[in-house]
Amino acid sequence: MVNYLSSELDLLFYALSNPTRRGIVDMLNKGACTIGELAEPFHMSLAAISKHVKILEDAKILIRKKSGRVHECKINPEAMKTAEGYVQFYTQFWANQLDAFADDLEVEIKPKPKLELKPKTKPRRN
Repeated sequence: MVNYLSSELDLLFYALSNPTRRGIVDMLNKGACTIGELAEPFHMSLAAISKHVKILEDAKILIRKKSGRVHECKINPEAMKTAEGYVQFYTQFWANQLDAFADDLEVEIKPKPKLELKPKTKPRRN
């Protein structure tokens, strides 16, 4: 098994487990946004969206830059590399397992040659 920092993956997958946070990530993939711009499509208060942003920030999915009272967020392109490595490892692992299973099934299904049994002959009595 590959060695990944459990807490890093836990934070990443937890952050992405929420549909609002996934929506924020989708928005940030199109470009940087302020907290107000992020809150608008979700009809949330700035405080509520800030909590989501904080979770994404803790997971290193986004980077927040403060300029006075304005908080601008942008996506961290490096963030998904840990998850990508984790998923790739298990994709390969399961592909190998399924290939081995398919090979086993082919052996099980392949018809076995029938043995011809000759009847036993009894010794003749004279």
